[in-house]
Amino acid sequence: MDTGELIALLLVLSAVCSWINSRFLRQPNAIGVLVVTLVGSIIVLIVDRLVPSLPIHKSIEGTINKVDFYKTFMNGMLAFLLFAGALNVDAGRLKQERWAVGALATVGVILSTLIVGTCVWQGSRLLGSEMPAAWAYVFGALISPTDPVAVLAILKTLDIPKPLEVRIVGESLFNDGVGIVVFTIALALAQPNDQIHLSDVGLLFLREALGSVVLGAIGGWIAVRAIKSIDNPPVEILITLATVAGLYTLATDLETSAPVTVVVAGILVGSRGADTAMSETTKGMLFQFWELVDELLNCLLFLLIGLQLLVLPIAFQVIGLAVLAVISVFVGRLVSVSVPILLLLKGTFATRAIPIMTWGGVRGGISIALALSIGDPNARTPIVLATYAVVIFSILIQGLTMRFLIQKTPFESVPND
Repeated sequence: MDTGELIALLLVLSAVCSWINSRFLRQPNAIGVLVVTLVGSIIVLIVDRLVPSLPIHKSIEGTINKVDFYKTFMNGMLAFLLFAGALNVDAGRLKQERWAVGALATVGVILSTLIVGTCVWQGSRLLGSEMPAAWAYVFGALISPTDPVAVLAILKTLDIPKPLEVRIVGESLFNDGVGIVVFTIALALAQPNDQIHLSDVGLLFLREALGSVVLGAIGGWIAVRAIKSIDNPPVEILITLATVAGLYTLATDLETSAPVTVVVAGILVGSRGADTAMSETTKGMLFQFWELVDELLNCLLFLLIGLQLLVLPIAFQVIGLAVLAVISVFVGRLVSVSVPILLLLKGTFATRAIPIMTWGGVRGGISIALALSIGDPNARTPIVLATYAVVIFSILIQGLTMRFLIQKTPFESVPND
């Protein structure tokens, strides 16, 4: 099967799963696609156990293995998904919530990494399958950032106060860059052949934080100026596509945070560009186009996440580790949300937001991609399985119960406007 046939197959499967969800399940499309795919994957695994002579599992596994999840997601889909999400961010409200968002995206990620890593390290010792401390912190680093793609897919179906929505979305959009830096450092420390110094860590953070913001702002400004100089909707949409692809590639080559770069550019185009550079016709067409891109790529992403079940080296002895990972991530999320919010924000709204922000910390494709990028096979297998368990739990259990939690939280006194 060549690349064209593989893409065609994935598109057909995405359409079928989306139709089944729309016709029968009627869940948010991303979650529905994941549910349908997981059920299908489980059926294939059961059939393979009952009738091992049938080559169904091996055929599907061979096809899925042709898709490099890390490269497909991190170097392809992620840039466009982040830009689509950033377009709809209210820049004014984000500025009001900048300290909370900044603290959650930096201090929160580091706190969560330390807590999750310590819990998994010590907890795995009690389970009799100790994960070395260094690799436990690698797991803590890759699982701590909330996934903007999964978060946005769920939040777009819910009605929550705007300040809280901006806080959750802003954190998820910006904490990826910090999470990837922390993961890179933890991975270097876990591999004895790698050398990393304290000065390197400082320069890495500075380059990722400052360099990516500056690059994204410059790229976004150029895109806005180019759009403002013409009135041709198809060309203006093409300019945004070129901005995403060009900035993500340039940021990767310059070793700055490509996700943060694209997010900054997206916020500029979606706020300043929409207000000052676009006609009403262009604005409508551009936002509808990116909404379609977001929906299509989300379907493909959650389909791939569900299909990963067929290629994972499932081992029943790591079930305890998977449960430990889910609990550890929840504890780490609770502390990493509570500390910044209680220190920076006051009032009942802040305290009432903590349960929603904790439960809304959904993980997704970024964590799976980082886990799959680990080269050491002995460390990779348990970390991938633990990561997959957390991602599936967070998307299905947390995602499907978010509406209930929001409905039970009194926010009547909080204005939406």
